[in-house]
Amino acid sequence: MNQLYRCMCLFVSYLLCTQLALAQEKFTISGYVKDSKNGENLIGVAVFVKGTSNGTVTNEYGFYSLTLPSGTYSIGISYVGYQSFYKDITLNANVKQDVELTEEGVQLNEIVVTADRPDANVRDVSMSVNKLDIKTIQKIPAFLGEVDVIRSIQLLPGVSTIGEGATGFNVRGGSIDQNLVLIDEAPVYNSAHLFGFFSVFNPDIVKDVKLIKGGIPAQYGGRLSSILDVRTKEGNNKKFSGQGGIGVIFSRLSLEAPLIKDKASFVIGARRSYIDVLAKPFLNEDLKGSKFYFYDLTSKVNYIINPKNTVYLSGYFGRDVFGSPDFRFAWGSTTASARWNHLYNDKLFMNLTAFYSNYDYELGFQDNIEKSEFNWNAKIINLSIKPDFTYYINTKNTLRFGAQGLFYNFHPGNTVVTSEGIPRENSLPNKYALESGIYIDNEQKISSKLTIQYGLRYSLFQYLGSGDAYYYNTPANGERRQPSNIKHFNSWKTIASYNNLEPRFSANYTLNDRSSVKASYNRTAQYIHLVSNTAASTPLDVWTPSTNNVKPQLADQIALGYFRNFQENTYEASVEVYYKELKNQLDYVNSANLLLNYNLEGDLLQGIGRAYGMEFSVRKATGRLTGFISYTLAKTERRLANTIINHGKWFPNRFDRLHNLSVTADYMLTPLWSIAANFVYQSGTPITFYTNRAEFGQLPSVPLLPNEDRNNSRNPDYHRLDISATKKNKKKEGRKWESYWVFSVYNAYNRRNPFSIYFQNNPDYKYAETNNGVPKTQAIRYSIIGSFVPAVSYNFKF
Repeated sequence: MNQLYRCMCLFVSYLLCTQLALAQEKFTISGYVKDSKNGENLIGVAVFVKGTSNGTVTNEYGFYSLTLPSGTYSIGISYVGYQSFYKDITLNANVKQDVELTEEGVQLNEIVVTADRPDANVRDVSMSVNKLDIKTIQKIPAFLGEVDVIRSIQLLPGVSTIGEGATGFNVRGGSIDQNLVLIDEAPVYNSAHLFGFFSVFNPDIVKDVKLIKGGIPAQYGGRLSSILDVRTKEGNNKKFSGQGGIGVIFSRLSLEAPLIKDKASFVIGARRSYIDVLAKPFLNEDLKGSKFYFYDLTSKVNYIINPKNTVYLSGYFGRDVFGSPDFRFAWGSTTASARWNHLYNDKLFMNLTAFYSNYDYELGFQDNIEKSEFNWNAKIINLSIKPDFTYYINTKNTLRFGAQGLFYNFHPGNTVVTSEGIPRENSLPNKYALESGIYIDNEQKISSKLTIQYGLRYSLFQYLGSGDAYYYNTPANGERRQPSNIKHFNSWKTIASYNNLEPRFSANYTLNDRSSVKASYNRTAQYIHLVSNTAASTPLDVWTPSTNNVKPQLADQIALGYFRNFQENTYEASVEVYYKELKNQLDYVNSANLLLNYNLEGDLLQGIGRAYGMEFSVRKATGRLTGFISYTLAKTERRLANTIINHGKWFPNRFDRLHNLSVTADYMLTPLWSIAANFVYQSGTPITFYTNRAEFGQLPSVPLLPNEDRNNSRNPDYHRLDISATKKNKKKEGRKWESYWVFSVYNAYNRRNPFSIYFQNNPDYKYAETNNGVPKTQAIRYSIIGSFVPAVSYNFKF
């Protein structure tokens, strides 16, 4: 640890000294780029010197810094969808240049689906990164006509899901817990409402969505497969405005306004479903008082104290509630983050973030007649602080470094069972952990053609007391382990610790103005685990830390890609190949007991994994017809060596899909009418079918799997077509009110896509067809959505 720290300090000192030696000859132009209409900071804006290869992009807070030799330059600032800004600037001293860009007029031949410079996919050093702005997401046909962030990114190459009703998403063969989902830098542990049909992100509040699948920069840690970084709006600091919508399942409303014009503003958005209200008149006596709804509230306040200091406060609170007078099931997330942006000088930018995150869930039953009751609740709480620095050394080097401390408090299960009016508590003890990390990362332009980004992250994880540590006997052939010893640890005592060096590297070699070749490598470590042995994770799944028995997950991924644009950046195309090795992947013994189990770790197994594939993407960015095509050819497997499970050989994991194709298109018929369509085709997911059964006369048979061959078959292929039409209402002269209707059909040709297939004895086995006197079993094809789903929604803005 000390050696690593010294190396980092020496590296930073070298870069600083090099810059100081040249400081007398160079000056810096810096500032913020914002939207002139509402004062929103613009992310990823290209800032460049005309006629040269010198340039940079704005960071997550709209800040840029460009250091050049003294002289006169034509500075350009360009952002797709906005009018470009050009200005001749004489640099004989440091210059502060804030810029407000104006949106281009909406013309049929200038429709855009990206919010980045047109050739960013070719020139940027980052690869395996997909960015979607909210305007792009709004064009995609959606379930029940409601725009959704998570369902939109599932159309991107390398991204998949188990099926409708499955929470989260899977990236390059990883499980859903291997994705770090952030909202304003605070983690979200369950990103779904209504069992996966909608995400927790209110589209009216979202400003920018970035998914990183590979070449992960060093400032990100804690997950193996991807980073989903969602940034919300700052709020309109020019004037009061709002937007919202009324749909068939929920309504939404967001408001934003200046608190102090051009200095402070707020934004707040809320959503609430009303299935329970609409269904109430149709519920019979047994279902009176039933609850089934979700809601969320997202808010943000920012204040520009002075040109060098800005503070942000943001929060999210959402909850799903299902139940009846005798049954209760609920889950929800709460996040709060505070951020301070500080400019030490024109070249050194700091963002200090502190956040709180709480994901909790509860389950309850009661019987008033028997005076019995069962109540269970669990949660995972995070507290963190993270200083992050960006130093714009010169036009060839941008250095990023920082640290993070993250405290975990796991409540795996607090239960109270009441029988005959007498309560009895049976709760699992809390678990505590501390994850720390330091990192350094540099983006360096070696030449006009070659740019590299290299970094190193050091992570340390400590599983802490107070608590009892269980020690288990040696596992036998993958069977359940029994505790052999228990040792108690006092508060803050380290029970087990792990540390890892996580190198990161990316490179871009530009072949010409239209094409480039990119490569990346990253090692990632994950110290917390989602315990779930179901086909799709549920809100009741348990989060647990790495312990003395459960090792942290590790992954090494390499990727190579070719990127090319056509017809003056009208078309963007790319192909990437990747290979990923995973260690210490969580698995389970047969008939594992995962809930309220003191000896949970005795039911866990850890194996290795591998995922490899090829991703194709084509995007049309301008014109009346816009859209994208993505196709992934991939394989992902697991292996549990030295066990009877699949004889210790490789087998497909439950997220494996060989083919994954999505085609999305939007066509503007007139300035007021547009139509869109989305087609998805995916290979069926692996599933375990029982190969034998035990028979006892004419009693129902018992299924058996004697060879322990997990995932020995597959569900049928999945495919679906969605269509939509959008009609903008004519805006009345002099009025601020704008509105439009969205008419949509999800699953247009009525496909009954199977979520799973399972077998059961024929319920009328005494009278059913038999085989030598033994009743036959029957296969049940279970579909979450078994028909087309029409919808209409009304949306407005003022």
